[in-house]
Amino acid sequence: MLLFFSLILVLILLIVTNIRIVPQSQAYVIERLGAYMDTWDVGLRLKIPFIDRIARKVSLKEQVIDFPPQPVITKDNVTMQIDTVIYFQITDPKLYTYGVEYPLNAIENLTATTLRNIIGDLELDTTLTSRDVVNTKMRAILDEATDPWGIKVNRVELKNIMPPAEIQDAMEKQMKAERERRQKILIAEGEKTSAILVAEGEKQSAILRAEANKESAIRVAEGEAEALLEVTKARAESLKLLNESHPTKEVLSLKAMEAFVKVADGKATKIIIPSELQNVVNLATAFTTVGENKGK
Repeated sequence: MLLFFSLILVLILLIVTNIRIVPQSQAYVIERLGAYMDTWDVGLRLKIPFIDRIARKVSLKEQVIDFPPQPVITKDNVTMQIDTVIYFQITDPKLYTYGVEYPLNAIENLTATTLRNIIGDLELDTTLTSRDVVNTKMRAILDEATDPWGIKVNRVELKNIMPPAEIQDAMEKQMKAERERRQKILIAEGEKTSAILVAEGEKQSAILRAEANKESAIRVAEGEAEALLEVTKARAESLKLLNESHPTKEVLSLKAMEAFVKVADGKATKIIIPSELQNVVNLATAFTTVGENKGK
């Protein structure tokens, strides 16, 4: 009986020790007698003692590997250091286990060779400004190459691109010169814009002054024209009234005399007196003489 209970206890211990709980986001690759048997997903599992064994525990989460800088040579023979970051995920635990020995080392070496091939077709300036292009090409090549290993490459990023020190100094000097050139261009454009605005202001001012002078001259001319028109109308009205009153010859002579007086008050040096006015003048002189004699 003691032997029987002992065997039962050993059997229970064997069963308990061979119970496995596969956690979330993991998979167990199981071998039976050295050959692949099954892949366990999440859940409670029981393996046969001494026959089954867990060949590898595989994480199904997305993983990140930061590879150290790799020396690469560009198309224009510039050697620089580039380090990369790989984001990958295991999609097939069986292929990951049996596809390649040391998968992470294989990915690192494949990344280094792929990077050298891509950068070797690019010049330095293109490399510095085409990170997205390089990332896309590397992701496509690595994803295709690692597919037989049960690995999917989600993203590839060039973390740092480090040209030689002398190249960096030359690039900094070039950038400084470019910034100074842009500054001079901006200053010149500002001065040009300012000069244009000043010229436009002077032009508008001159136009406004000319328009003001023009408007003033027009107003003066219109005023003079209106005044002349009023005078002409007044004279015409006077002549009309004079004609309607049927003036005598003496009245007409008197009006002529008044006109003659106005003419005489001017600056003319020679005055031609019509014969009709001479009689009026003589008559006026006679009346003046008679008046003086009466006064004596």
